[in-house]
Amino acid sequence: MKKALVAYFSASGVTASLAGKLAKAIGADIAEIVPAQKYSRADLDWTNKSSRSSVEMNDRACRPAIASSPSPAGYDVVFVGFPVWWYREPSIIDTYMEAHDFAGKTVVPFATSGGSGIGDAGKNMAALAAGARVVGGKKWSASAADGELAAWAKEYL
Repeated sequence: MKKALVAYFSASGVTASLAGKLAKAIGADIAEIVPAQKYSRADLDWTNKSSRSSVEMNDRACRPAIASSPSPAGYDVVFVGFPVWWYREPSIIDTYMEAHDFAGKTVVPFATSGGSGIGDAGKNMAALAAGARVVGGKKWSASAADGELAAWAKEYL
């Protein structure tokens, strides 16, 4: 079996919960991608065009600073989890992808969302991870069962 890491960013705790379930279900290490500045409720207000998340997501070059970032070194497969923002991965995931060398690794995006799908997140992340195999990924419900997560992840392990 390949050595796996579950790296995740969670603004509200929903993705953190799912990441914990996934890591436990597949026996993977787990680590959080921690922003240098925590996101407040006001920062996450997608209805406010001036909110931090809206400003970040409207600028494809935006790269929010990271305080703590799990290294993919020593892992064969890296599951990267995040909430879907504006039909894609949050900009902080782009920061994470650019900050590390994923060459030779399989990167598997997984996401949580209140309604929208994972969109082009896998394609976007692949463009930032030279030499990596980045798959399309999957959006999950927060209530996904451990067995369902393990069966899905097995394809990559």
